[in-house]
Amino acid sequence: MNGGYDMILAFHSIFAAHGFWLPNDPRGSWSRWVASWDLFRYGPGHENDDTAFGRRRQTQRGAALEAKEMLKYPPVVFTGYQALAISHGFADAIRQSGYQVLACAILPEHVHLVIGRNLRSIRRIVGHFKGRATHHLIEEKLWPDAQRPVWAEKGWNVYIDSLAQLQAAVAYVERNPMKEGKKPQKWSFMTPLNDYLQLI
Repeated sequence: MNGGYDMILAFHSIFAAHGFWLPNDPRGSWSRWVASWDLFRYGPGHENDDTAFGRRRQTQRGAALEAKEMLKYPPVVFTGYQALAISHGFADAIRQSGYQVLACAILPEHVHLVIGRNLRSIRRIVGHFKGRATHHLIEEKLWPDAQRPVWAEKGWNVYIDSLAQLQAAVAYVERNPMKEGKKPQKWSFMTPLNDYLQLI
């Protein structure tokens, strides 16, 4: 491995259900990325917003609505049963390739994963997760139309290069379901953070 790769501890990846629009990958630190994601994710600006802050939120929301209007198929919102099938697909991908998943939140419109570093590119890893999840949705008869897309094409992949960022990312993903009024998620395929740190 080269020196640059050795500095990467993990990745925080978000990939969305079809119809959930994601803006371009933000650049910079993990903390700046979280601020960008929360700004985008949680609604339009309000009257008491800072002018520039509120304007940016309104712009992002408008772009999202415009993108949804152009869809051939309606936006996807996963049910609880579909989320469980997706988790079966993730478990398959992990068994096949030995990925280390440190945190996972499968939400109605998108997925958060904290994935340990791997020789494969993060885009290939995410593609593997998507592919196995789609396979299980169809196999478990929870996706009646194989021609209808499950996932949005774009995603966010943020490099994590410090222990503090990694701990924050895991905590952030663990809290994410509760922020949307859901129960905490603990999946059997996850690797505890302390176990992962002993491996790298």
